[in-house]
Amino acid sequence: MQPSKIKHHQAQEKKANNVLVKYIPQMIENLKKYKEVYDYIEKKHGVNREIIAAILLKETKLGKIKPTHDAFIVFNTMVVRTKPNSSREKWLLKMGKTNMASIISHCYKAGLIPEECNLPSSYAGAVGIPQFMPNSFIYAVSYKNTVADLTNMEDAIVSAANFLHKKATFTQLINWDKMPDIPKVEAQWYEYDYATKNASFVYETSKSGKVYNCFTKGKPELQKMKGFTKKIMRYNNSSNYAVGVMRLAYGAHYYID
Repeated sequence: MQPSKIKHHQAQEKKANNVLVKYIPQMIENLKKYKEVYDYIEKKHGVNREIIAAILLKETKLGKIKPTHDAFIVFNTMVVRTKPNSSREKWLLKMGKTNMASIISHCYKAGLIPEECNLPSSYAGAVGIPQFMPNSFIYAVSYKNTVADLTNMEDAIVSAANFLHKKATFTQLINWDKMPDIPKVEAQWYEYDYATKNASFVYETSKSGKVYNCFTKGKPELQKMKGFTKKIMRYNNSSNYAVGVMRLAYGAHYYID
């Protein structure tokens, strides 16, 4: 995403988080329908079912949003049109090439010929219900088959859990009773983010040395939430995204019909 678009995107994320709260009943239905699969991922990966359902809700409204692009075409267009004139453009070129290679490798493993290798994706090339970038296909696993199908809900659930387990070392279930009042924390975070330059929910500095104003710094009561939010940010490196996932998961856990 272009730096000039980031602030607007953050504001839209807040709106999206607030809107998605009304879909918590659909999360509950999904959790009940695929209880066997969610039992499996909690036991095997130590990732809470509510966290995975919240991620899938945010990504594609639990599969209701159908991608309209083709992943290979997205990255091929990126590679053909990008000129390596800046560090960002060089990064885009490399990213496009590696994602194309991942798509080819995935289709080869699935036994697909080139004409059949059509992976419905977002405009950015993210694939399936959990919106995996092709470079993340290494974390895609199937619940019952050899090759994962990310358009299949069961495979989407176990793949998202496997991603957090392996890439974010999410190995221990959240004890929701030891979490703070997450809806209240979320509202406080939004106020802080709006009023504070370079705000981050979890980070004080970036790998490149950029300094952030960390919302959870010096707040012992928020450290457990901070730790799990940081893990979710390995899925999407946005404070608003991760806090939104925690909010939805918390609401689903304590949902009363």
